[in-house]
Amino acid sequence: MRGLKFLIEKEFKQMFRNPLIPNLIVLFPLLMMLVFPWAISFEVKDLRVDIVDNSHSTYSRRLIYKIAASNYFILNDTPYDFNSSMKKMDDGKTDVIIEIPSTFDEDIVKSNSASLGISVNSVNGTQGLLGSNYITQVINMFSEELRNELIGTLPPETVSKMMNAPRIDIVPQYLFNSSLDYKNFMIPGFMVLVLTIICGLLPALNIVSEKEIGTINQINVTPVSKVAFILAKLIPYWVVGFIVMIICVISVYLIYGLWPSGGVLALIISSIVYILSISGMGIITSNYSSTTQQASFLVMFFILILILLGGMFSPISSMPKWAQAIALVNPLTYITDAFRLLYLNGSTLSDVAKDLYALILIQFVLNGWAVMSYKKRG
Repeated sequence: MRGLKFLIEKEFKQMFRNPLIPNLIVLFPLLMMLVFPWAISFEVKDLRVDIVDNSHSTYSRRLIYKIAASNYFILNDTPYDFNSSMKKMDDGKTDVIIEIPSTFDEDIVKSNSASLGISVNSVNGTQGLLGSNYITQVINMFSEELRNELIGTLPPETVSKMMNAPRIDIVPQYLFNSSLDYKNFMIPGFMVLVLTIICGLLPALNIVSEKEIGTINQINVTPVSKVAFILAKLIPYWVVGFIVMIICVISVYLIYGLWPSGGVLALIISSIVYILSISGMGIITSNYSSTTQQASFLVMFFILILILLGGMFSPISSMPKWAQAIALVNPLTYITDAFRLLYLNGSTLSDVAKDLYALILIQFVLNGWAVMSYKKRG
């Protein structure tokens, strides 16, 4: 194609004349990988707990110590009555209230069972659900300790009967992310986010900036075809996206020791396919925009939709049907799934082939739309 080489050379020169872009290419992925995995997490820790101890007995104190020793809770207060603690919860000063009845020890000794009152602030639904689950786990562990102590005080024949009684023990086995570290799950998603912003936002601003300063009119009067012009705009950002991806992979390995279990080659191939897809969206936006502000608002609007409906933060299966329909044509849906499979599941390139085929189809649609929507006016 006539003049493509010189157009690409022009784009690279124009790109590096702006000192912000070279710094953005290096610093943006490094900061994203260093800060976001620690700052954005759906793990719930340091829940403030008020314990209303009406028993003031040995077992109730042991339970309080057990809860306070957990990494998930902070013993906020031990008020004398439930109402005062509930008022603090209304004011947002406590998250969980545990009320221990006055007959707690007596019930454990006489009937081998006791009841507790648990009140959880569920304004934040996720925090409320996880907080109640954590409290339940701690209480179950405490109950198991008491059971083992009780067995030691019973006659041998009674112990024999209890040991022979049917019992189900659940031994969980965690696959792929055995440490249950939430950062490992989110890091592939943040890598997708970096590629989306770099390769989706910057190409959109490129053409619009030329419209504003008038240099695009000089291109329009030349015999350069629309395909050559769009390729010249996209190829530099394809190269930039590839470099950014390499920086992300190396920085994640050096900072977190996380390496793609399915192979770095499969990860790079997947990222290249995605870069080819998302960059076309930026060009489409710029073709329909007249100013940099307009293009920025449009790109950020669409990127926000892609991120929230792409399965990065919440499972697509839990979304309503209309959101799942949008996810089917969302490139982030497929690349996020592919990256997590390659990083955590040890999947190979053939295992993510369905995701890549979908991205290739989206790539042809978006890039074809980018070429067709560009109006070359002489």
